[in-house]
Amino acid sequence: MSYLLFAAGLVLLVLGADLLVRGASRLSLSFGISPLVVGLTVVAFGTSAPELAVSVQGAMSGEGDIAIGNVVGSNIFNVLFILGISAMITPLLVHRQIVRKEVPIMVGLSVLLWVLSVDGALGFFDGVLLCSLLVTYVGILYWQSRRAGAEEPGDELPTGGPWLDHTWMQLLLILAGLGMLVLGSHWLVAAAIEFAQRMGISELVVGLTIVAAGTSLPEVATSIIAALKGQRDIAVGNVVGSNIFNILAVLGISTVAAPGDIAVASSALRFDIPVMIAVAIACLPVMFNDYRIERWEGTLFFGYYIAYTTWIVLYAQQHAILDEYGLVMRWVVLPLTGVTLAVLASRAYRARHLHARKH
Repeated sequence: MSYLLFAAGLVLLVLGADLLVRGASRLSLSFGISPLVVGLTVVAFGTSAPELAVSVQGAMSGEGDIAIGNVVGSNIFNVLFILGISAMITPLLVHRQIVRKEVPIMVGLSVLLWVLSVDGALGFFDGVLLCSLLVTYVGILYWQSRRAGAEEPGDELPTGGPWLDHTWMQLLLILAGLGMLVLGSHWLVAAAIEFAQRMGISELVVGLTIVAAGTSLPEVATSIIAALKGQRDIAVGNVVGSNIFNILAVLGISTVAAPGDIAVASSALRFDIPVMIAVAIACLPVMFNDYRIERWEGTLFFGYYIAYTTWIVLYAQQHAILDEYGLVMRWVVLPLTGVTLAVLASRAYRARHLHARKH
């Protein structure tokens, strides 16, 4: 029964997020909000609506580990798995604004989350700070789009057909999407808790793996379809925008809605959140390299997600090969990756320096 409940919850989350994005996108455009702002907020944030629903439900139910694990796990999944798979399909183009503004913001917010969690909990005022930063971020995007004259095309937005021209239909889709998200998140959290109890592992591990991957399905679909259609910069923008939303809105609203502080597990503070920060930082040298993510870089990202998930599973089971696996990762894989990223950053810097001298 719990498997059926989990599957039904995932279906409702994906369908609810799609309805919410379609209704909210068309409603925003009908109010004169530029497609650039709608794309960076409603669409990117809308694909993170399942994470919001699940984390708020978990926080209000006193299951803080699911809320934390869902956000941290989703952010790691988005970069390593989704960008990895998308780049393996076709090399991804990266918009300059994303590299120069959004990715540094993602890195800064990942570090901020670690700083707020150092005391072992996220409190009400931490949530208020994150929500305030969200409002500021959206306000800056809106101001920038007004200055730019809203010149971005809107044909990439999932706005539906002519039947969505009616305001009542837009509102109906938004309400239906929200309702499906609430019900789906309730079923998913209930099933996830039962999984954790049956398998004898922590709810944090379930949140970091099963729940994080499940709630990221809208991002998976959006980015892979965008890559296949040749809209390769959209695949990157969707992931980065969703990660920013996860930290600011999902954790911000969850922390404010929680009846008390949300405890942050020591294992998440020592390992999972630092991994999220490292993954965000790794995007900079990769994306600065000719503003492309090549197939081999996508393969590297995907391989790291497999390695990260393997570590979580081995750690949860306290497997006999855990120490050997950790040694290989720490002294072989990580140093090689660090050297690779340093070489990429150096090449990108030299290329830009030569280009600047020529012009």
